[in-house]
Amino acid sequence: MTRFRPCIDLHAGQVKQIVGGTLDSSSAALQTNFVSHLPPAHFARLYRDNELTGAHVIMLGPGNVDAAKEALGAWRGGLQVGGGISDENAREWIDAGAEKVIITSFLFPDGKFSQRRLEAVLEALGNDKSKLVIDLSCRKTGEQTWHVAMNKWQKITDMEVNQESIKSLEPYCSEFLIHAADNEGLQKGVDEELVARLSEWCSIPVTYAGGARHLEDLELVKQLSQGKVDLTIGSALDCFGGEGVAFDDCVTWNRSQ
Repeated sequence: MTRFRPCIDLHAGQVKQIVGGTLDSSSAALQTNFVSHLPPAHFARLYRDNELTGAHVIMLGPGNVDAAKEALGAWRGGLQVGGGISDENAREWIDAGAEKVIITSFLFPDGKFSQRRLEAVLEALGNDKSKLVIDLSCRKTGEQTWHVAMNKWQKITDMEVNQESIKSLEPYCSEFLIHAADNEGLQKGVDEELVARLSEWCSIPVTYAGGARHLEDLELVKQLSQGKVDLTIGSALDCFGGEGVAFDDCVTWNRSQ
């Protein structure tokens, strides 16, 4: 059944909500919707106390390791962590308290998918795929085509997000996280076609993020996916300075499901 999945997006050591398509190396181009004065641990405890499992902590660029570890320390075994994860540090993050690690860019050296790297990460996790989430965040490359985008969603890779690629990756992970980068942070609505396709292609849990703007989007995703796809809401949430969705209403939604 479709659930609300919360997030903690970290940029320069602070909890922020950012327009995903502007997340490049140029700070002048960065568009930020919200910067919290509260520490990451505050949000980790908020999710813990409201039994919101499956939350992801994403490190957007450098300078976020301490902030991420603070969040994990506040809810050991309750949060997923991503951003700069590789075969060399995956186990370290599990030991630091992450429930699962999330990988994207490491799988695509020079924008090309590497099966060897995927297997190396899984091996570092003791071949325990329950500890691994594959992030297939993507950008639209055609009317009904999407390609995985890496390096802060700026570089398009050679992997199209479709039934073939999904099925080839499912044996190596326990779930997928998929941001629609063109919608991320804009509150212009979810990519309905992508949500519907994900429900057809995926046989393991999948979380969609990008564009959610009001509570009704949870019902929309539920209908589009027959309850198979979860939804992350970020910038629209009142706890992130938004006006479209009350955090408490999302908690109530999950309990009702």
